[in-house]
Amino acid sequence: MNFRPSYSDYLIRILTASVYDVAVETPLESARGLSGRLKNNILLKREDLQPVFSFKIRGAYNKMAKLPKEALACGVIAASAGNHAQGVALSAQRLGCRAVIVMPKTTPQIKIDAVKNRGAEVVLEGMSYNDAYDHAVGLVKRDGLTYIAPFDDPDVIAGQGTVGMEIVRQHPDKIDAVFVQIGGGGLAAGVAAFIKQVRPDIKIIGVQTHDSCCMKQSVEQGSIVHLKDVGLFSDGTAVKVVGEETFRLCKDLLDDIITVDTDAVCSAIKDIFDDTRSIMEPAGALALAGLKTYIARTGAENKTFVAVTSGANMNFHRLRHVSERSELGEGNEGIFAVTIPEQPGSFRKFINLIGNRSITEFNYRYGDDKNAHIFVGMQTAGSRDRAVIVEQLNNAGLPNQDLTDDEISKIHIRYMVGGRTEKVVHERLVSFEFPERPGALALFLNQMQGDWNITLFHYRNHGADYGRVLVGIDVPPHDEAAFAAFLENLGYLYQDETHNEAYQLFLA
Repeated sequence: MNFRPSYSDYLIRILTASVYDVAVETPLESARGLSGRLKNNILLKREDLQPVFSFKIRGAYNKMAKLPKEALACGVIAASAGNHAQGVALSAQRLGCRAVIVMPKTTPQIKIDAVKNRGAEVVLEGMSYNDAYDHAVGLVKRDGLTYIAPFDDPDVIAGQGTVGMEIVRQHPDKIDAVFVQIGGGGLAAGVAAFIKQVRPDIKIIGVQTHDSCCMKQSVEQGSIVHLKDVGLFSDGTAVKVVGEETFRLCKDLLDDIITVDTDAVCSAIKDIFDDTRSIMEPAGALALAGLKTYIARTGAENKTFVAVTSGANMNFHRLRHVSERSELGEGNEGIFAVTIPEQPGSFRKFINLIGNRSITEFNYRYGDDKNAHIFVGMQTAGSRDRAVIVEQLNNAGLPNQDLTDDEISKIHIRYMVGGRTEKVVHERLVSFEFPERPGALALFLNQMQGDWNITLFHYRNHGADYGRVLVGIDVPPHDEAAFAAFLENLGYLYQDETHNEAYQLFLA
């Protein structure tokens, strides 16, 4: 990007942004239940209440409304599988121009239909956002369309910056910090560009997931980092490379960037629902997850914090996964592996040791004559309470492991406890992620077929936009190098889980 507006120029751009022809000024609501529980005044900036259920309409419309008439007459194009696509489609509908949205073939039908219903033309191309973007660039050159960037454009950033303008106008009293989710960085950059010039005392804190923290890594290293892979649960912020302009602004203006995990996001979705009866998409609850993490780290009390709820385009079937994981995120459930003697009375002794705690899950299958390994979930009151449980078990002479933070245990092993075999000598355990769409599992299996025997397989659809698979493969030692090459060439995000403690206890 050759042109870099000054901060004062951004202030003018935000104050004069053309967003309210299509966007609405969303409320800044008190989360009363959450405020009482966290001992701070928590306010939610409800961008999920926009006409397209996301803040993205602001930047898209502001950019398009400022295009020359001849450019609008030729039409616009965007590459997106999510909220930006709907923002561009609605803006084009309102401005009366042609809109082409290039989406990956992996895009769920519900999102494709939402864009078509706004009158846009949908082109399905490639298996990833990068494939869609490359095709969109080709159409720009071929058809003379104007590309509408999702975040790295001054007019888009200024449109998103009106969120910050509304926050300071709606709450003129003291605000200690505003928490903003970061994907490509357009929202965080815009909010910071406004607030830091008119209320520099307010901290602006970005929030990302642990597995999609490109902006945090870039800011820490002082240059833009290209991530090889990103986690897809918070798909609205799953960006491998941030923008040059958004990086410049975030590096200069953000006070901090916090990262959180999937459980924390699920917990935040539940928190927002409890206070508002509205359901956020994962990215929409990300800022609140970061806010809660900040309070836990700093012990802050009697402060005023704002979290932007950026979007509510949630896949309904993902809710079961969110429900399962929200209790873990709140610290209300702990998962443990416990070894007890394989003898009469052992179960009773274990249950009596637990006392009045509610058992949420209990998995066991006879293994051998000496020891029994049980997989148990129980209600807890946070990490300190889990430590008490571990101490009680240790004092009772029962070997145990706290698996609450072990992703493989939570996604796969809890559904598989009880299966062992002594016939597989060289089993390797690998977890995979692949784009979720009709036929995706069959395609994955067809690509998996090689010279090695599949010894274990677990797949469970969580209603997400990606699939999670756990696979055991019998790999002779002399084939290790070939197996490593096979994994790299397969084209899926993977992780070797062979030494996972829960797997070793229950399945190996």
